[in-house]
Amino acid sequence: MKLFSQITRSIVAAAVFALSLAGFAADQKALRPPVKSVHDQYLMIHTALVKDSLKGVDDDANAIAKAVKADEMKMLSPDVAKQAETLAKAKDLKAAREAFKPLSASLVKYLADNKAGKGVYHEAYCPMAKASWLQKETDIKNPYMGKSMLTCGTLKN
Repeated sequence: MKLFSQITRSIVAAAVFALSLAGFAADQKALRPPVKSVHDQYLMIHTALVKDSLKGVDDDANAIAKAVKADEMKMLSPDVAKQAETLAKAKDLKAAREAFKPLSASLVKYLADNKAGKGVYHEAYCPMAKASWLQKETDIKNPYMGKSMLTCGTLKN
């Protein structure tokens, strides 16, 4: 009976380890280059918009487009490159924030579809902008409203 108990515990421990390893592998696969670099650039754009700034937005958005186009594995949709190019061309905050919406939606969808970024990226939603975005912090930092309504929104995950 003692041997049976030890074998059962070993099987359960192995199963738990395998499941946790599978989740870790999925997160790592989904966030390898160029996906990780796209998300890094995206977060820099998010930070600029939160501060009511366009500084660096065009460069970061162009870097996203370039990374997506250069990806031979086609991990991200070509739409992400188009959305980033549109954002790069924005001439003011209003246009940049509008262009940020579809880019955010695509990246939120990618992470959800690939079950990636859990615990790293948080999806937030602003009912006034009727749009979601990704951020690393658990405190809301709204890129659509900026400093005027920085904390407007809720975390969805």
